[in-house]
Amino acid sequence: MELKRVVVTGLGALTPIGNTKDEFWEGLISGKSGAAPITYYDTEKFKTKFACELKGFNATDFLDRKEARKMDKFAQYAMVASDEAILDAKLNLDEVNKLRVGVIWGTGIGGLETFQQEVLNFAEGDGTPRFNPFFIPKMIADIAPANISIKHGFMGPNYTTVSACASSANAMFDALNSIRLGYCDVVVTGGSEAAVAIAGMGGFNAMHALSTRNESPETASRPFDGTRDGFVLGEGAGALILEEYEHAKARGAKIYAEVAGGGLSSDAHHMTAPHPEGIGVVEVMKNCLENAGLKPEDIDHINTHGTSTPLGDVAELKAISKVFGNHAKNININSTKSMTGHLLGAAGAIEAISVILAMEHGVVPPTINHTTIDENIDPELNLTLNKAQKRDVKVAMSNTFGFGGHNACVVFKKTS
Repeated sequence: MELKRVVVTGLGALTPIGNTKDEFWEGLISGKSGAAPITYYDTEKFKTKFACELKGFNATDFLDRKEARKMDKFAQYAMVASDEAILDAKLNLDEVNKLRVGVIWGTGIGGLETFQQEVLNFAEGDGTPRFNPFFIPKMIADIAPANISIKHGFMGPNYTTVSACASSANAMFDALNSIRLGYCDVVVTGGSEAAVAIAGMGGFNAMHALSTRNESPETASRPFDGTRDGFVLGEGAGALILEEYEHAKARGAKIYAEVAGGGLSSDAHHMTAPHPEGIGVVEVMKNCLENAGLKPEDIDHINTHGTSTPLGDVAELKAISKVFGNHAKNININSTKSMTGHLLGAAGAIEAISVILAMEHGVVPPTINHTTIDENIDPELNLTLNKAQKRDVKVAMSNTFGFGGHNACVVFKKTS
């Protein structure tokens, strides 16, 4: 069976450094930090008092007030980003065969704030279980793609992938295969997360996973830096329209890039820590290259998982050196989490959009906040430090890894 070609025809982004894909890109190439003191709740007793929140976002600017009240923030974010991507793709919703349009979405946690609030309300009451009738449908992880499908009438495959921080990369890989194998003509894919909440911040603090650089939050996310002390939590959504190549060509769609392939693997090592030698990461990148029919020397740019944790950054760069050998020093490596923070289940989608736009504009966004060399990192690697670099990016890879050892990798290339 000959696999169908799959291309990207629409993008949508809602991020801590820009509320549209264009604003997001401007934030990236200018080296903008999205980190700032938390405004959602009182942080006085929390170890970490900052995060990468959305700026100037109001759901009712995009959604009917009654509908917005029925959605957790992670689902609101999904609706806004996917609507932008659908408009960007110029899909004619009156003509497209909606039986062959799917929605495959990723989230690591889902409706955390909704769950948190309902449980707190119950705990503060008299023991009578007075729960909001929308509690369950607001909270469940699969409700984001369901809402997208309901709004637009898309009747193809519809589900959520949950693999912690690899969730939206998993969703993109599933979307790729749904079109490759002929099940869909179009898939709306991506991911969203809204974990900047008491439970999210408190839980990650308890794991010692978050940076506590409260005196300078804008510099706290510093992947590859010798003084990094944990990741910075972010929120938002990224959406991509994947489309069968001939279908896109027939309707005259703009094609951003071709989805060349993807890969999956497991560390099979630890609940939260990466394998110190990056064994699972080596395998996922090898799997991705093989799936895409590419050689290591074909890769121009890698957007790393690069969370700014002491163990994870080193393990990933070791894995890149193992897979790419001498070519590794020719690759523009970066971590856009230095600017957006870590969007958990939305990270893969947001970072895929970054590499696609890097291909379109011929510029690789920087890894900001680097001031101190880490002696455990190969100095010959080009980590695109502190300033964007011009580069004709023909093929780019995006790495995403999740707690539990879930590894996902997607590679994009310019169409020919």
